Amino acid sequence: MLINTCMRGVLDTDIYKLSMQQAYLHQAPNVEAEWELHCRSDEDLTPYLELIREELAGMSQLQISLPCLRALSRQAPYLQPDYLDFLYHFRFDPSLLSIGIERGQLAIRARGLQTQVSLFEIPVMATLSEVRNSVRYPEVTPEVIEKSTMAKIAQLQRLGDQVDLSGFRFSDFGTRRRFSFAAQQQVLELLQQHLPAQLVGTSNPLLAQQFGLPAIGTMAHEWLQTHQGLNYPLAATQKAALRNWLHEYRGQLAIALTDVIGIDAFCRDLDFQLASQYSGFRHDSGDPVLWGEKLIAHLESLGIDPIHKTLVFSDGLDFARAAALYRH
Repeated sequence: MLINTCMRGVLDTDIYKLSMQQAYLHQAPNVEAEWELHCRSDEDLTPYLELIREELAGMSQLQISLPCLRALSRQAPYLQPDYLDFLYHFRFDPSLLSIGIERGQLAIRARGLQTQVSLFEIPVMATLSEVRNSVRYPEVTPEVIEKSTMAKIAQLQRLGDQVDLSGFRFSDFGTRRRFSFAAQQQVLELLQQHLPAQLVGTSNPLLAQQFGLPAIGTMAHEWLQTHQGLNYPLAATQKAALRNWLHEYRGQLAIALTDVIGIDAFCRDLDFQLASQYSGFRHDSGDPVLWGEKLIAHLESLGIDPIHKTLVFSDGLDFARAAALYRH
């Protein structure tokens, strides 16, 4: 029997994959989608083809246990009973994956119902990352990971000598690009031990359960991009996606992603009603300071006090960049 050794079950993912899957189940259960992996560097990943095929074929064995499901219902009360039942019976179908070599590059695609293929994203990326790292970096031991993590913790503590970081908070969003499951687990344990006031959660619901942390996340680009393929005029898709999200979650998970078609277009679509109902906004591309200032100015132009909104930054941050944004 093939088993995916890189993943630890259906909950070893990002929590927003689950929140979006519930919304698809309720609002667009018959919509089909196609996913394609794009490597952002020119690294040759083809040597790992057979290992990847074997690992991903084992995804059909991934599932969620009843105790984990019950824990999920407590940690994510916005997930409804019908969806939790759907998730309990959910199984990955590797036949929906196409894995091969095209134009000299590793090519992975998934095609099928969005409720089925959406959840492939995180395990495919995390599996590829762990397979590649295990081959390329066999010398990276838990001791190496601990030394690297402790150096970064010390860096943040030094930054606290220059900036008052008493209100600084961050969350782990590293599942899809982690060195390995064991490495992510180890890093989270060290962060929780040494930075308990700053670490507010992780996007990974399985690890959130293990460490007693909140599972952090709302929507991804995928939610708004999916609406571009639905039966809406193209110019109306962003507003429709934002409204449909509010309809699904009734004021919970009210952090909106802003950069699918740019911050200027987002501000044009963010009217008073939407701005009043969303509790915050997430940055994921472009100049983060310019983004924040534009969003604050737009909220003020609507007569909304920005001090009551949350800005979330998630674009390739390290502690130095995050502390600089916090200071600004």
